[in-house]
Amino acid sequence: MKKYLAEMVGTMVLVLMGCGSAIFFGCSAPAEILAVAIAFGLSVVAMAYTIGGISGCHINPAITLGVWLSKRMPAKEALGYMLFQVIGAIIGSAILYALTSTGAYGDATATGANSFDGVEMWQALIAEIVFTFVFVLVVLGATDSEKGAGNLAGLAIGLTLILVHIVCIPITGTSVNPARSIGPALFAGGVALEQLWLFIVAPFAGAILSTLVWKVLSCKCCKK
Repeated sequence: MKKYLAEMVGTMVLVLMGCGSAIFFGCSAPAEILAVAIAFGLSVVAMAYTIGGISGCHINPAITLGVWLSKRMPAKEALGYMLFQVIGAIIGSAILYALTSTGAYGDATATGANSFDGVEMWQALIAEIVFTFVFVLVVLGATDSEKGAGNLAGLAIGLTLILVHIVCIPITGTSVNPARSIGPALFAGGVALEQLWLFIVAPFAGAILSTLVWKVLSCKCCKK
């Protein structure tokens, strides 16, 4: 149970800090995009060194899917991780909703929800698949028991998330994490809820692709 609670807390922090930065800083100017990207990345780094020793700090159903497909965890545990990740994202979104429902940020829809209103659906789909592929591939490689980065894995993963956000924020607001999208969308409603399917399907597709590629790259039967 501690693993599930750790995933819940970690995902809550990711949504609270990452989406919170998007709400309070905005995502229009280059400096704002960079600030939000760093907030997401630092959230991952902070949680990696806080709960990594307990649950592995997935805090992302796409990562959990990749880990399960890589046979590093049983299916039942993977489903438990995903459930508590979504719960954590909802809690984080609820806190943001409370902070933005009145006052200077009195916009009840300002929850950092993902949307592809500014681009074509196929562009958003490609972006989320490709950037999730890159992110999860780094996670699988950095945490590999033989070829991984050891204690530096959390830093490598966090920096990769920053990189992904810098490029993807202008396209979709960057999900690469179904839980991160589900929580805010439930509070934003409207278009965010209607488009939520893409931010679930695409990250999972990217995770599956990264798992296949990592299996090839890490195959012991291939020397070169």
